[in-house]
Amino acid sequence: MTSDILIIGGGIIGLATAIELKLRGCSVTLVSRDFKSAATHAAAGMLAPEAEQVPPGAMRELCMRSRSLYPEWTSKLEQITGLNTGYWACGILAPVFGNEGVGRSHCVAGVPPVVACGVGEWGVGGERGDRGDMEDKGDKGDKGVKYNFSTSPTSPSSPTPYSLLPSPSNWLDKQTIHQYQQGLGEEVIGGWWYPEDAQVDNRAIAQALLTAANSLGVELLENVRVEGIQQQQCTVTGVQTNTGVLRAEHYILATGAWSNQLFPLPVRPRKGQMLKVIVPESIPELPLNRVLFGEEIYIVPRRDRRIIIGATVEDIGFTPHNTPEGIQHLLQRSIRLFPQLKDYPIEQMWWGYRPTTPDELPILGESPLQNLTFATGHYRNGILLAPITTLLIADLITGQKSDLLEHFHYSRFQNQDKSSTLTQMFTHSANFTSTSINTSKAEWLTNGNTPRTTPYSLTPHATTGGTPRSYAQRGEPPHATGSATQWLLPTPLIIAGKSFQSRLMTGTGKYRTIEEMQQSVIASGCEIVTVAVRRVQTNAPGHEGLAEALDWGKIWMLPNTAGCKTAEEAIRVARLGREMAKLLGQEDNNFVKLEVIPDEKYLLPDPIGTLQAAETLVKEGFAVLPYINADPMLAKHLEDAGCATVMPLASPIGSGQGLQTTANIRIIIENAKIPVVVDAGIGAPSEAAQAMEMGADALLINSAIALAQNPHQMATAMNLAAVAGRLAYLAGRMPMKSYASASSPLTGTVN
Repeated sequence: MTSDILIIGGGIIGLATAIELKLRGCSVTLVSRDFKSAATHAAAGMLAPEAEQVPPGAMRELCMRSRSLYPEWTSKLEQITGLNTGYWACGILAPVFGNEGVGRSHCVAGVPPVVACGVGEWGVGGERGDRGDMEDKGDKGDKGVKYNFSTSPTSPSSPTPYSLLPSPSNWLDKQTIHQYQQGLGEEVIGGWWYPEDAQVDNRAIAQALLTAANSLGVELLENVRVEGIQQQQCTVTGVQTNTGVLRAEHYILATGAWSNQLFPLPVRPRKGQMLKVIVPESIPELPLNRVLFGEEIYIVPRRDRRIIIGATVEDIGFTPHNTPEGIQHLLQRSIRLFPQLKDYPIEQMWWGYRPTTPDELPILGESPLQNLTFATGHYRNGILLAPITTLLIADLITGQKSDLLEHFHYSRFQNQDKSSTLTQMFTHSANFTSTSINTSKAEWLTNGNTPRTTPYSLTPHATTGGTPRSYAQRGEPPHATGSATQWLLPTPLIIAGKSFQSRLMTGTGKYRTIEEMQQSVIASGCEIVTVAVRRVQTNAPGHEGLAEALDWGKIWMLPNTAGCKTAEEAIRVARLGREMAKLLGQEDNNFVKLEVIPDEKYLLPDPIGTLQAAETLVKEGFAVLPYINADPMLAKHLEDAGCATVMPLASPIGSGQGLQTTANIRIIIENAKIPVVVDAGIGAPSEAAQAMEMGADALLINSAIALAQNPHQMATAMNLAAVAGRLAYLAGRMPMKSYASASSPLTGTVN
């Protein structure tokens, strides 16, 4: 038989990629030994890049982008199949014990401990399979079994490298964490709350993917064992199986821990053991509503009253079966963290195999063979990385290669000596964003791997899907602000699956000259610039030659519908804006800033017209960024309609009145699950910083920069304010008190 694309492997990566390629019009065949024994069934389903403390760099970029895709991705699967995928934005709580060694000293210093129990994509041994992990310091087993619970390469006496320090989050002290999650062990002295991490029911999503593939017409061949890949002149000519030879124009290898059996890749299995308990019927309410990510353990509650506990990491090949020692480790640590588990009945125990590479990063993209693509080696992150892997691989095969793939190319393992192939994930170059390191700007630690950063030693990383890269990546010198400050922010701004380092957006109107606008855009360090479609089309004053004034290969255009008084007008102009972006080389730009403003005096947006237009544009595939009054209910309706952000005004547009709608913006931020961009009315950097300190995800500022006496300097100031405000929000301000509190010690003073 012949197909456009033949995918080898029936786990989440293979199935999801098959569906994506089928939706793009490809003829797809997928072969699997046994769908139920695929890696996907051996999982806990955590989506935890922040709880896992994935360090800055390409891997973090991959993880964060993929997590951001999950709500829409699972929603589409549910629409196609009518099945629940078990996606649950429950957040992850990482409790800290008082005797954690490294973690303890970090707590004293106000820095969270490095806790790294992971999730993993495994193949299953035996009839049962699920996924999870466990790592432990030391060698506690026999016959080569190592219960390795901590992925941190540091010891209690060694300083934690900058790249390993957890990103700022919400620290909960002892009293707060025990109130927030009742039933924690008495040794828990505090913990970190990661509200954006989530979980998915791995077995439910596996069934949904299988159902979707069937309904969409993917040819699924089960009980087919691939025995070899036939090659000739650097081209795959066929796949030899126990049922005959299968042929296609292109092949994808997504066989997880078994990849090395078909192609000489440095992928090996790491066994993991897990178990599942049931909440007794005598307990009416679920005792857990969020994942617990503790010392050497994780506990994942399901809505069906089952609780997953995982997991071991054992470098013993494809050795099957659960062992008393492995299960004992899980039970001891889980009961220490959440004692009432000791009374819950055990429903199931299982084991599986994670596909692990020497640097613990996946192998994605091109292979040495012209028509073979790799999608394997995801280790602990197979479930998490499924959406982004699917898009990157489908884009590559359909001719839209992403720069991000180069960090995960198979060639990184070639011509390496033994010491370099043992480099761990935390020190691999893909986890650092340095494009070039000036020795005068950066030092290297004695191990020669981990950079000690300075403000210019690390630059923002490349993004994908048409998103512009930072100035530093383009080979340009860093400005006084702009890209030189963006490295300070631990996570990118993600809108509709696209990633941006800068959290400041600017406009192009009201400048005295085109040159002044150009200089201000550069000084702001922004990566998104909004453009009024109608004014560009009519060459309105101040907009002549705008299309040529900026380098749209570096700046992401945000067409806006300024001047539209009705929903119908806005929809028509949005369509024109999308075509305008294509003419400027941004073929995949579907962004639109939606403005429906019938009020000519106060320029207040029409809530009804905005919602009507948004619903239509979302259906047409636009990423809609609606400009609105600071109305929490309207913001919720727009989010439910599928908008990519909401953009509440701080005060009337162009007024410079500052934050006049603070209370409502706080409510919007608290309830929104999409980015909140404060737009309009900000007049000074202090107001910009205040908006970011409230928890806004980004700012759009135009008039305050364009109408300043020195727009270039004001753009610089606004950029610094956005960064400072974001960092302050992440750091968490001190509590306000109605009384004084001395900062100097009150004891041990000299009399």
